[in-house]
Amino acid sequence: MNSLTRILRSTRQLWPYYVMIIVASTATALLNLAAPFLIKAATDVIVDAINGLRDVDDAVTVVIFIALALFAAELTYTVVHNIGGWFGDVMALKMRQLLSDRYFAKLLSLPQTYFDKQVTGTVISRLDRSILGLTQFIQSFANNFFSMMLTVILVLTVTSWYYWPLTLLLLIVFPLYLWLTALTSKRWMVWEKDKNHHIDTAQGRFAEVIGQVKVVKSFVTERRELRGFQEHFAETVDLTKSQSRWWHLMDAIRTGGMNLIFLAIYLVLFIRTLHGHFSLGDMVLLVQLVATIRGPASMMSWMVDSAQKAAGGSRDYFAAMDEIPEPTADAALLDAASPHGAALVEPLPAIEPLPATSPDASVIDFDQVSFGYDSDAPEDEVIHKVSFTAHHNEKVALVGESGGGKSTLVNLLLGLYRPTAGTLRINGHDSEDLTAAQLRSMVGVVFQEPSLFSGTIRENIAYGRPDASEEEILDVARRANADVFISRFRDGYDTVIGERGLRLSGGQKQRIAVARAMLKDAPILVLDEATSALDTRAEQAVQAGLEELMVGRTTLVIAHRLSTIATVDTIVTLDGGHVGEIGSPAELATSGGIYAELLRLTASTSAADRKRLRSFGFHDGTPVDDEEEPVVDGGPAKAAD
Repeated sequence: MNSLTRILRSTRQLWPYYVMIIVASTATALLNLAAPFLIKAATDVIVDAINGLRDVDDAVTVVIFIALALFAAELTYTVVHNIGGWFGDVMALKMRQLLSDRYFAKLLSLPQTYFDKQVTGTVISRLDRSILGLTQFIQSFANNFFSMMLTVILVLTVTSWYYWPLTLLLLIVFPLYLWLTALTSKRWMVWEKDKNHHIDTAQGRFAEVIGQVKVVKSFVTERRELRGFQEHFAETVDLTKSQSRWWHLMDAIRTGGMNLIFLAIYLVLFIRTLHGHFSLGDMVLLVQLVATIRGPASMMSWMVDSAQKAAGGSRDYFAAMDEIPEPTADAALLDAASPHGAALVEPLPAIEPLPATSPDASVIDFDQVSFGYDSDAPEDEVIHKVSFTAHHNEKVALVGESGGGKSTLVNLLLGLYRPTAGTLRINGHDSEDLTAAQLRSMVGVVFQEPSLFSGTIRENIAYGRPDASEEEILDVARRANADVFISRFRDGYDTVIGERGLRLSGGQKQRIAVARAMLKDAPILVLDEATSALDTRAEQAVQAGLEELMVGRTTLVIAHRLSTIATVDTIVTLDGGHVGEIGSPAELATSGGIYAELLRLTASTSAADRKRLRSFGFHDGTPVDDEEEPVVDGGPAKAAD
């Protein structure tokens, strides 16, 4: 129950709904008892009239009034019950909204290392199971069980007034049910945990396969993926068989025990009525009240099981909510993830780039920076004491074998990870002193994989600046050579491109990503071979736009072909996470290092040299996938490039 009480504590702002549900439940519980008392009164009047103790005409009048009162009570019960149900339904949905908002805000505030260990589909599956299970249970409790428990209390009060041993017999029902239910749930939860594991794994894999279905089809692994999916759900079926067998066995014992207790109760009622201790009306009243107890007693088992299931499912939710956010997480996200966070979060206003601390400060300064993805294993560091600088209006290229640390340096620059040693300075500011928003607002990125969102082309170009004018959007689209194919779509810039831009070709998506980076207009530009997916003509047009964009900015290029890095100011070579050489293309061309080797390999025609060239991400001037930044292409183009 700790999970449920924690949920209620964290949703205290819903207290008006809680109050209305309590008021409605109390009213329905009282109205629910009106019928047995009215029927008792009618029974006594009819019995007196039959036995000649009351005038028949007078009895008819009284019975009519009792019937009208019974109708009024039942009609009022119906109205009040549905009013309470409305408050319960809205309360449950608002609770789901609060918990979902906080969960999403929490996830957005967590460091990249959290997501490195998660499967996206599994995170989504847990959200659905945890929050939906909790809110559905609380909704059922609010709409039904709470009023039933009040009814039980009232029934026990009435029966104790008539005959207290009868109340004791009724009281035995509840501890018996609770004890047997607790025994049932203890083993039931073990099976439920295993089932959740299989479901989470299956749904996580399902999301991965659908997201990369082209890869699945290209390797002809549809059957293997389906078989793995089927096996997980087959396991849940096998677990459910044992789980359900145990539950129904215990339910039969619970119900059988309750039937024995009710046998004793009915015998007491019938025998005491025969001996004149109860009138016929009293017996009818008590029989109805006892029958009223059966519903809550039977439902108690279901509610306890549901509570256990909701609590068990919520563990993953609370585990995520207890994660430590990244040190420089947005304060608004942290507030939204807290139990008393704002209902709606306003979009972050535009952040002005931080000015340099001094006129001669370098824009990018890696000073003895080391980093490992596993902070508990320093020996597994990806980069080791990397040092280099980049100044205003300077272009720096990173060259090295795949897995050498190029993309890791970009991730550090974006604040997705923090250095485990050394100092990273931006415009003279220590990155540790900057918020994630400040750091990332300084950098515009075009990755090798153009990551787009579902929605229109206009929305994707203006993703970083949703307030951009139409003229600004059209301007960057032209400079990125994207307007050429956009204008061929029937809906133009309002064309919906599908999830991850599946309706666009790789080259089209890349040009949208370039336009998006242009519109952001950040002082630092990172290009992970931004023109790698373009044909020669498109590349020339986009490269011209990029050259214009790079003027007055600091550009960091992850190089995949020599034509890209021939015009940079500085080349930094990386070898196994260490800096090999730093210098201009002319200087490094004759130094005998990695860059010189690349020049030699490019000129060579031997198979061994071509293979060696590919290990650097170079291939006859054509890029290949970098292991640090795997490419997941989209769907076929709907307009000619």
